[in-house]
Amino acid sequence: MGRIKTTMIKRVGNKLVNQYRASFKKTFEENKVIVPKFVEVPSKKLKNVLTGYITRLMNKEE
Repeated sequence: MGRIKTTMIKRVGNKLVNQYRASFKKTFEENKVIVPKFVEVPSKKLKNVLTGYITRLMNKEE
């Protein structure tokens, strides 16, 4: 079993993907640079969890 994402991560992640779908890529490293442009994240760990969720959503769309 994987880690379960919190409601906040899912809500913010889905909102960002719906609004800025064209900006996000399919790799974690590229998305890690893009996420802070759209939302202010208070910690590095939270930013990485959010980026990982967004990357998963982008790869799932294939």
